[in-house]
Amino acid sequence: MSQHYEMIYILRPDLSEEQVKEAVAKYQEFLTENNATDLETKIWGKRRLAYPIKKKFDGIYVQFNYQADGTQIAPLQRMMRLGEDVLRYLTIKLENVSSEAVEEEVEEAEAVAETAETAETVETVETEPVAVEA
Repeated sequence: MSQHYEMIYILRPDLSEEQVKEAVAKYQEFLTENNATDLETKIWGKRRLAYPIKKKFDGIYVQFNYQADGTQIAPLQRMMRLGEDVLRYLTIKLENVSSEAVEEEVEEAEAVAETAETAETVETVETEPVAVEA
C-alpha cells in the first residue's frame, strides 16, 4: 500500500551549487529507481541552524515529498548517514494528505522562517532619569 512521505534533510553549507544539485539528483534517482512516485523537490536554500551540527552554523535545506510503499526509507537514510554531505535528515509519514495541503504547509513554513529571520530586531525603551534624594 502506498503512503505519502515527507523528507527534509540538511546539506553542508560549504557545498557549491553544482554539488548541491548532484546530491539532490542522487537521492531523487534512488527514490525513482525504488518505485517512489509523485516526487516533489524543494530546495529551501541556506538557512541558519538552531544549534551547531558538526561545527556548522548554517545548512542547505532540501525537502522531498513523495508517495511510496515505505521500503525505500531505510536504504535512503543509510545512504545519507554514510555520505559526508548530509548533516541531518528526517522522514515522516503523512496521513491522508492531498498535494494541495502539502503545498500550503510548505508555504506556511517558509513564511514563518522568513518572518523569523526578519524579526531579529531589538526594541529599546527610553526612560527618564529618576532623581534620588539622599
